[in-house]
Order: sequence, then C-alpha cells, then structure tokens
Amino acid sequence: MEKNELVKRDGTRQRFRRSKAEASVAAAMKGVGGADLQQAQRAAEQALLHLRGQSKGAWYTWQLHNALVQAMQEMGLTSAAHAYEQFAQRRAQARERHSALLCAIDEITRADARSSDLKRDNANIDGNTAMGCMLQIGTAGAKAYNEAFLLSPAHAHAHRTGDIHIHDFDFYALTTTCCQIDLLRLFQGGFSTGHGYLREPQSIGSYAALAAIAIQANQNDQHGGQGVPNFDYAMAQGVAKTFARSYADSLRQALEDTLDTDDEQALAQKALAEAERSVGAPVRLEEKAAQFDACAASVLVHSGRMSQAQADRLIERVRARAVRRTVRDTQQAMEGFVHNLNTMHSRAGAQTPFSSINYGTDTSPEGRMVIRSILLAEDAGLGHGETPIFPIHIFKVKEGVNYHPQDPNYDLFRLSCRVSAKRLFPNYLFLDSPFNLQYYRAGKPETEVATMGCRTRVMGNAHDPDREIAYSRGNLSFTSINLPRIALESNGSEAAFYSRLDELLALSAQQLLDRFEIQAAKQVYHYPFLMGQGVWLDADRLAPNDEVRQVLRHGTLSIGFIGLAETLTALYGAHHGESDEMQKQGLRIVSHMRAFCDRQTAQTGLNIT
Repeated sequence: MEKNELVKRDGTRQRFRRSKAEASVAAAMKGVGGADLQQAQRAAEQALLHLRGQSKGAWYTWQLHNALVQAMQEMGLTSAAHAYEQFAQRRAQARERHSALLCAIDEITRADARSSDLKRDNANIDGNTAMGCMLQIGTAGAKAYNEAFLLSPAHAHAHRTGDIHIHDFDFYALTTTCCQIDLLRLFQGGFSTGHGYLREPQSIGSYAALAAIAIQANQNDQHGGQGVPNFDYAMAQGVAKTFARSYADSLRQALEDTLDTDDEQALAQKALAEAERSVGAPVRLEEKAAQFDACAASVLVHSGRMSQAQADRLIERVRARAVRRTVRDTQQAMEGFVHNLNTMHSRAGAQTPFSSINYGTDTSPEGRMVIRSILLAEDAGLGHGETPIFPIHIFKVKEGVNYHPQDPNYDLFRLSCRVSAKRLFPNYLFLDSPFNLQYYRAGKPETEVATMGCRTRVMGNAHDPDREIAYSRGNLSFTSINLPRIALESNGSEAAFYSRLDELLALSAQQLLDRFEIQAAKQVYHYPFLMGQGVWLDADRLAPNDEVRQVLRHGTLSIGFIGLAETLTALYGAHHGESDEMQKQGLRIVSHMRAFCDRQTAQTGLNIT
C-alpha cells in the first residue's frame, strides 16, 4: 500500500491504492480487446514515477488520471489510453449531470410554479400538483440520462448551449412524437386499449366517447400531439347509426300509440326490412329518404291495420321525431367530446391529451350535422363559458365544397368564421394552396392535407410515394436551430452565417438520424396502442416482437428554426416585414434549409423536412 493520500473531486481524502490504479488500466485494456496484468502493473508503476516527481504530498485524482494516460501512451498502449480517457469523460459528465439533476429535483419539489421557469416548462402540466411534480422529476432524470449516455459530445454541447434545441428531450430514448389517427379504421370491429376490448360503437354518443378514449390511449404511447384527420367523416357513421336506431324506435312507438297496442316490434321490423331491401340501403337522413319512407308506409298499409293516409302521416312523424333525436344526441355527443378532452388525463394523470381535429369537407347530411354540432359546442365553451384548450380545431377550406356561397358546406364555413372570431378556433387549412392541392384527389378524404395544433403537416412520402396521405402518419422527432445566434455571431458576414448554418444543419440531421435509430430498434410491444392496434400506417402487418423500423419510415424527421425576423435584422438591419428585399433574403434562408433537407431525403430515403 502506498502511503500517499488521494484527494478526490469532492475534497475528501483516502489512501492511494496501487491495486486500484492497476485494475483501471487493465479494464481499459480489456475494453479494446486485451488485458495483460503485467503491462497494467508496469503502467501503474510508470504513473507513480510521474506522480512522485510532481508532488511529495497528496495527489489529486486528475493528476493520477493524467499520469496513467501518459504512461499508457509511452508504453504504446494508445487505444487503451483513449478508452481510459473516454471512460473518465463519461464519469465526469455523469457527476456533472447528477449534481444538476439534484438541483433540478430540489427546485421542482420546493418552488412555486409561478416563480419557476423549470416547473412551467410544459404549459399543459400543473407543476404545483403531486402528479405534475412527479412527472417533471421524471423528465429531469430522463434528460440527464439522455445527455450523459445517448448524445454525442457535439450534440450534447449544441443542445446545452442553445445552438440547437432537441424537442421533447426527456422522451429521446422512448417514443415518437405524434400521429393522425384514422378513426374510421380504428373503430371498425372495435379495438383494445390494453385494459379491455371495446366493441365497435353503435351510436354517435359512443363514437364521440371512444374518439376521446382513442386519443387518450395513443397519447400514452407518444410524447406529442394526437390528431384526427377525418373527424367529420368518422363521426358521420355514428350519426347514421343513431338515426337508424332512432327511426326504428320511433316507428315502434308510433305504431303502438296509433294502434293502441303494447308491442308492435314485429311490424316495425318488417316495415324496416322490406324498405331496406327495396331501396338497397338502410334508412338514412336524406339519401333515398322519400323512397324508403314510401316502402315502409306500404308495408303498414298491406298489414290491413291502417289506411294509406294514416300510414303516410305516421311515417312522416316518425322521420321528424328521429331527426330531432339525432340532432339532440349529436349535439350532446360533441359537447361531451369537448368536455372529455379538457378533463381526462394521460401520462401519470398530470396532463390532458394534446389533441387536434380536422373537419369541414364531408358534405353528407350526417357529416354536416357533425360539423355544425362541433362548432356549436366550441362556441358554447365549457361549463362556465371558458374557451376550451382542446381539441384544437382545423377547418379545411376547399373551393366547390365550402368556400363559395353556392358550395354545399358554405353555411358551415360562415358558422366557423363566427365561432373563430369568438374562440380563436377553428384555425383554417386551405386545400387549394398549391402545396396542398398537389395531393388532393376528389372523393378520397385521405388525400386531403390535415394538420395538428402544433402545425405538424405530414403528407409527402419519399418512403412510399404511392401513399402520400395524412392518415396514420406523423412526425417522429424534430430539432430546431437557433438562427438569431448564428446571425449575431456572424457579425454581419453573410458568408459566415451560411457556413455556420450548414454546420448546424448537418449536426441536426445527424442527431435526428441517431434518434431514429433508437426509435427504429423498438418492438411493436413497446407501443401497444399505436402499433399494436394498427393506428400507425402498416403496423397491422407486424407481429408483437417485430421491430418498427420499416413502418416508422412513413413518418418525418424535422429540422425547425426560430427567429427569422431577428436573424434578418442582425444580418442586414431590417426584417422581412420591412422591405421586399428582406422578404427575398428571408425566403433564401428558408429555401437553403429546405434544399438541405431535400438532399438528405434523397440520400437516406427518409422523410426529412
């Protein structure tokens, strides 16, 4: 045993033990393919000679580290020396993060959210509640782990110093960002949330309730938003089922009242079955309504229990009553949907699902009823009249559908404008914009561009150009570049700005690809709802233990930016709102970034945007 003391980084002292130094060198050698105890002993002895030449008293751990590295290099053990340095660097990072982590946890535990930026990091979490604090403590721990073990030193430094921002960094190793849920496909035959199987809904009330449950369930598999690209088309099926049931119930009740009997179920069912067979479709709000009603009335007349006039009046009342009930039920269902999404929790009970719905283009009577009802529910607000935070509404505008006075849904577009003026929702998406219209195919709602409240727009598909659709796709992850900092550091030099921008674009792209490798290595069972229930495109082709790599290629990896106006001001003295020339310079910067992403897409086959 050496008599010298070793001063550790926290200031404590302990006896120096040569055996521990020898063991650390042997471990470094083993890590690069070989361990020779005698060489390790010679390296430790050589390090001691260096240390004795430096100090006769106590030695510091950093002195020991440097002496061991120098000894290994002098002995030609270059790879082992490099491995030893890397190990020491990881330990130093872990110590640094451990200290920062404990400080973060202390702030989360003790501080009031109103005075703590850390506790207000996510506006969708109440940082003062027990579950909110626990969620944020987990977030702090995950971020510390991810930076210490998963990021390269260059990526960690860029994120820590603010050159880039890796969004939702706490979920870096766990999941993807968001998805546009195809409710039509999900509801067909029912689905499981992992805690029980839910049958296919049979009424608009059930459709709306299960839509909220689906959003909540998928939110537990992802860290970002949950969108519905076809809300009106999906809910229209629930309206149709509700109307058919209301019509049948009203017919039975009307027959019992008119004929003064207790049970006319058999006659009502016969009338419905004959009418459905005759017109080739079940009873609907408007489609073949006159033909269906005439057939049903004919069955009643042929029963010999009422005249043609009586049967016609009875069927007329039945339809009117069924319509009123359906309107009422649809309105209640939409109000319930809005209330559910502002009260139900996901993620450890501390956060409401970040949800968005797209609608406006279904011109069927059922779809129109859904659109009107969801707009009126948004207009009414919550229990005390407050504006609902969720879902975020996106109204899709299309010429020939709802844009001109002669269009079938123009009245709903006008209603949406009235509601938006009051509630700031819905937002608007113009399907006739060139960058949206290129995907549009009349009669195919899946080709209608849909967005989320965070503005995520997933449409082009380099992985599978035959399926450039909004349904069942989303963003995998995204990283933003701090443009104003680049501009400020460039000191007015345009060449320096673009040179540094190219460096950060390349760094961000590599970081996104590194993150994709982590995501792609997951199995289906890691995403029991998103993948297990086939919510994500092509996930239904996978077995529980399959990797999700191929299906994730339908998603996008995104490079974002902040502060374009500030960037232009720092570079040129004015921003894009102040002159046509600055508008061109702003477009040049964004186009430069877009061209880089297009090249990356061509090289990787991934949707890098």
